Amino acid sequence: MNILIIEPYYTGSHKQWVDGYKKFSNHEIKILSLKGQFWKWRMHGGAITLAKMYNNLNWKTDIIIASDMLDLTTFLALTRKKTSHIPTSIYFHENQISYPWSPRDRDVKENRDSHYGFINFSSAMSADNIFFNSKFHMDSFYKGLKPFLKNFPDHNEISSIQILQEKSKVLHIGLDLKVLNAQNSFNNKIPTILWNHRWEYDKDPESFFKVLKRIKKNGFKFKLIVLGKMFGTTPEIFNKSKKYFKDDIIQWGFLESLDQYAKYLWKADIIPVTSKQEFFGISVMEAIYCKTWPILPKKLTYPELIPERFHKKNIYETDNDLYDKIIFAIKNHKILNRMNLQHIAKEFDWTRIAPFYDNIFRNIFTK
Repeated sequence: MNILIIEPYYTGSHKQWVDGYKKFSNHEIKILSLKGQFWKWRMHGGAITLAKMYNNLNWKTDIIIASDMLDLTTFLALTRKKTSHIPTSIYFHENQISYPWSPRDRDVKENRDSHYGFINFSSAMSADNIFFNSKFHMDSFYKGLKPFLKNFPDHNEISSIQILQEKSKVLHIGLDLKVLNAQNSFNNKIPTILWNHRWEYDKDPESFFKVLKRIKKNGFKFKLIVLGKMFGTTPEIFNKSKKYFKDDIIQWGFLESLDQYAKYLWKADIIPVTSKQEFFGISVMEAIYCKTWPILPKKLTYPELIPERFHKKNIYETDNDLYDKIIFAIKNHKILNRMNLQHIAKEFDWTRIAPFYDNIFRNIFTK
């Protein structure tokens, strides 16, 4: 079976997902993509460029899967001579309805942010099937969709929500975890704390460094590894924290090399997560696979991805609970290093996930 995946924002987790599924699928997969930059322009204009590319493509397509960055309605309108009979799905890595926008964003200040959410809504309406990377994501999308549509003056199509829900399903992200295998765990004398997320507002670096500052002031020793990509304007807290924790830092900044990235994941002991928004959590699962002890908020997607029997030790509810769990991990990091939670992450390895995907897409084609 031939699957075409359309990705206007071919970078980061979007690229990982596309490349991973292509690598592990038993189907033939072709990728139609644009460089991962200027995300707002990709949502506005990417469909026109990709439609032109598709119309020039001499390849039999059995089904189409588009990411949430594509204006699917525009794409299908411009390719209708070739796509009218092809089953089309949309895969939501994130969405612009329930995603927390930065208050500093110019579009928020000028009340232009709703347009991107409407592209997601109309694209979902156009798709035959809708997939979300977690149940939390799916639930939060539909929870936010009703008040979003109510903002419009009339004919706001509230009844369409049920139509969308009926064609929605959860497809957890697959991870190529074996690329992280070349490293060994470290036996650190001083426990090492990890940050390996994007340097952006929605990951809440303010809370992360605030709790670490409190821990340091109270006399507890730790080392610090801060990884992750920077996009545009970096929150000022990173510059301040680099100075404050200068004597504790092992590594600071993005690493281009996957081997180097893996090395520092294996070196870390504890990953406290303070994100305001996370629809799946690839970086967290990568850290867990590398035997880093997770301390995760009781919100977002984490309670869904972490088995319930680990919630008491690995899920926190309040700032004080987060502090206490980090202190416990610092004091007991050598014991925790031997409590291997790798199996949690392995559930999402492509070797397990890809056959499930293949079967779902095969059923869509033969329906």
